Amino acid sequence: MFGTEVERYCGRVNDYRDQAMSGTRSTLRQPRNTGFTLMEILIVMSIIGIVTVIAIPSIDFTRYRIDSAMRGLGASLLSAQRAAVTRQHDVIVLIDAPNNIIRLHEDRNDNRDVDAGELLRAIPLGEAVVVGQGSAPAHPGVGPGPVTFTKLMDGVPSLSFHRNGAASEFGGVYLTTRRALSGGHASDSRLLVIERATGRVTRYRYTGSTWVEAT
Repeated sequence: MFGTEVERYCGRVNDYRDQAMSGTRSTLRQPRNTGFTLMEILIVMSIIGIVTVIAIPSIDFTRYRIDSAMRGLGASLLSAQRAAVTRQHDVIVLIDAPNNIIRLHEDRNDNRDVDAGELLRAIPLGEAVVVGQGSAPAHPGVGPGPVTFTKLMDGVPSLSFHRNGAASEFGGVYLTTRRALSGGHASDSRLLVIERATGRVTRYRYTGSTWVEAT
């Protein structure tokens, strides 16, 4: 009789174990629903579209273009200075304001003429950007623009970087936008100033009330 009770108890334990194992296997086999439904995706896309329509008109793309042109011109001037030091001959920067183009001339024999075999590279300022002071006042340390360099080459203002890294003269180049030429938008104006002794280039922007160094 005692043995019969033990057998019944063991049988129940085995039944409970089988049921538990069966439940565990069923749980493991059941896939986890971690994705998104089509309706949820459509709702998110609709919200993104609405936010985009509201935000885009308030973005001033012209301001981004003038800042990009200022940084690009600063990088070109730095590249010209480094080329003069590395290659040990003058590199001349020509500011072609009427065509809104900056030209870099590697003057290998230092005669200020474009001879055969000498590199002459044109760099456009970009869309909506022009060489000009705009409606902003002149920087007090540089004077009125659009370009303050006095030496000319091919009829346009020019600046030379020498083999020791120095510049031919102190001066600046103003940049602004086409919309600022017709009045207003004074804060579109930018300025790059070149030191004579070191050839260092400093960038400025007009805030609407004063000139400040641009970061």
